[in-house]
Amino acid sequence: MTEPAIVAARPAATVVVVRSAASRGGSKADGPDAGGIEVLVLRRSAASRFAPGFVVFPGGAVEEGDHDVARRWFGTPNEAARACAVRELAEETGLVLTDHGLVQPHGTMTDDRAFEPPTSAQLVELARWVAPDFLSVRFDARFFAVEAGPALVPTPDGVEADRAWWATPGEVLEDQRAGTAQLMWPTFKMLEALSSCRSVRDVLALKVEQVPPPGVTPARAASTEPPEASP
Repeated sequence: MTEPAIVAARPAATVVVVRSAASRGGSKADGPDAGGIEVLVLRRSAASRFAPGFVVFPGGAVEEGDHDVARRWFGTPNEAARACAVRELAEETGLVLTDHGLVQPHGTMTDDRAFEPPTSAQLVELARWVAPDFLSVRFDARFFAVEAGPALVPTPDGVEADRAWWATPGEVLEDQRAGTAQLMWPTFKMLEALSSCRSVRDVLALKVEQVPPPGVTPARAASTEPPEASP
């Protein structure tokens, strides 16, 4: 009997938006993560086709138009994952990455020519996660860190995500342990790694290796296109 063909993993991008926990002032910043970092997380809506109800970082699959944007911004279509990261972040949270950092424009910013685009260095690659071979829906996701300043208020799109908020990695992990947050394995492992970071600088220096869940064979990077080059 022939084994079923492995579904090609679709290239994708995930954005770990990080800021100093001091941006929040008091409240929970006085806990075990005091002086540490906060990350931007979303709760996917119940109507989402993929991972409904799960707590995730912003992100999504690379689209054809991302290659053209990457060529304009970064000089090569091989950086489509970075262009995808910027697009998904804007679509899902209303925050736009420009050459001056993250901004919160008034209204909807749909034309990337309306602002100066970011550089590739503003999207620091932290990890690459490829879904296990046996899954019928697979992504080959690159995780990028983006630094955020204080006072940015994310606005969920209401379609793919119904909530967006800042939290320390420890808070999200505690919610998962309490049963009030569902996390996919890559999100869980990234939050574990991020929980050891005491500053934004620590996050930007972080490199996280893919670790398969217990009992699962490591995945092969079988993307629908060649792996994108790192800067």
